[in-house]
Amino acid sequence: MRRSHRTSAFTALLVAGSFAVGCAGMSPTEQRTLSGGAIGAGAGALIGGATGHPAAGAAIGGATGAAGGFLYQKSREHDR
Repeated sequence: MRRSHRTSAFTALLVAGSFAVGCAGMSPTEQRTLSGGAIGAGAGALIGGATGHPAAGAAIGGATGAAGGFLYQKSREHDR
């Protein structure tokens, strides 16, 4: 298996594992931040894998997704 495929598979496994752990004791903001980061990391790994840099894509996607999830939840809380 090529390195990029192994990295993508590892990232997908981490994303799946984070959902398997559960979010029962977390606040809605923490849940949105985690899920946004996980989705972003998975998407970033896929896009990064296509360009030859899956780890960088996962890191950038994860950070962007976490920030997006956090800001989305804070926006929902503010609208109430």
